[in-house]
Amino acid sequence: MASLKELAKKKEVFTGGHRLCAGCGAGTIMRQVSLAAKNPLVIGSATGCVEVSTYIYPYSSWRCSFIHNAFENSAATMSGVETAYRALKKRGKIKDTIQFIAFGGDGGTYDIGLQSLSGAMERGHDMLYVCYNNEAYMNTGIQRSSATPRGADTTTCPVGKEVSGKPQYPKDLTEIMAAHKIPYVAQGSPSHWNDLVTKVEKALSIPGPKFINVISPCPLGWRYPSEKMVDAAKLPVESCFWPLYEVTNGEEWKITYKPKVIRPITAWLKMQGRFKHLFSPSNKPMVDEIQQQIIKDWKSLLKKAGEQIPADLHIAEE
Repeated sequence: MASLKELAKKKEVFTGGHRLCAGCGAGTIMRQVSLAAKNPLVIGSATGCVEVSTYIYPYSSWRCSFIHNAFENSAATMSGVETAYRALKKRGKIKDTIQFIAFGGDGGTYDIGLQSLSGAMERGHDMLYVCYNNEAYMNTGIQRSSATPRGADTTTCPVGKEVSGKPQYPKDLTEIMAAHKIPYVAQGSPSHWNDLVTKVEKALSIPGPKFINVISPCPLGWRYPSEKMVDAAKLPVESCFWPLYEVTNGEEWKITYKPKVIRPITAWLKMQGRFKHLFSPSNKPMVDEIQQQIIKDWKSLLKKAGEQIPADLHIAEE
């Protein structure tokens, strides 16, 4: 497991002074992920909140090589950089061990960058791809993405008389990556720093392609008080909406954190303005349906991990 004492001694790769919003989960994720590295890093980032807020020429919040990619090609760019590194190292022109991390938001990962990501993973490049998943296109106006939860209010699927937020459930990208049978896939949350840092350390120690999907609260798009970021990241884990687990070689599934008490999904929904409409009497069936789907998905994950499935999963009172 990651050691807080040892992490505190390390020089920060990701520094303060960036322009991310107060209460944004992405900055905490960048810090936790980069602190886990033991070797020099080359980082690529798709256009998005992190890129526009941390790398404003001539200023940078990164103490490492940083490449700004187009929206759709973070994985492809880092594939090329990693291939060039291997070629130069083979010729003896580079002696150092360098590691490669690609970042992308959910828009640049789940949607427009999915082809690029899938190709990089299938080809077997030695790199880690981290999705900071704030569940919409936050940088360009809070448009819905395929990571947006069912029922969420966004600018391209607004709540109205005919529609109560996004009708579809989010795509399960973590399972899609596991289906590539790559060496390592995981889900994480900045609220559980030890779990996330440990997973990044593990991923970087394994040769080949790796993918980690991290939930990333957004105070602007989710509409919660900026000081509640940790709660916004913790409640989806405690309610099993965003379970923490890892998959090795597409076969070995392991749940890395199991809530002692499963919180109702309403506790998370109520703290966010994007879901406030769900608490009108007419939308109660949708909330009940979402809760039932979470229970179904959690049971499915327990089965994959070889865990005992309770006959009746108890959901705590709110």
